[in-house]
Amino acid sequence: MKSLKWLAEPEAHDYEAATNYLSLLVTPEQAKLIADALRQTEVSQFKAKDILRASGLPALPADNRHVNKDLKKISNGESLSPILLVRGDAAAAVSLIIADGYHRVCAIEEYAEDLLIHCKIVGLG
Repeated sequence: MKSLKWLAEPEAHDYEAATNYLSLLVTPEQAKLIADALRQTEVSQFKAKDILRASGLPALPADNRHVNKDLKKISNGESLSPILLVRGDAAAAVSLIIADGYHRVCAIEEYAEDLLIHCKIVGLG
């Protein structure tokens, strides 16, 4: 079975990227609160194919330069940073938000879609 190496925690710049992305969807204050909640929560695991399905996002191709860069990291045995997620709400038709790590999810889905991805996940509020 293929395996991946993971950092114990997301890198500091991942939280900054998540805050910037989320501030396009919610107020900057709400984005900061969500990022703070992500910092505090424990790492969990979900399959790449399930994360993509829940987000409604397509898998980017392996020739996407960011996906390709992450595929090279996987091939070289480098540790990946856990993905940052915001839980959706099926009753309100709100999809899962990949706040940071979309390209990593796509790379892992390409590499082996059934592998568990290390991630942190919180609700919108």
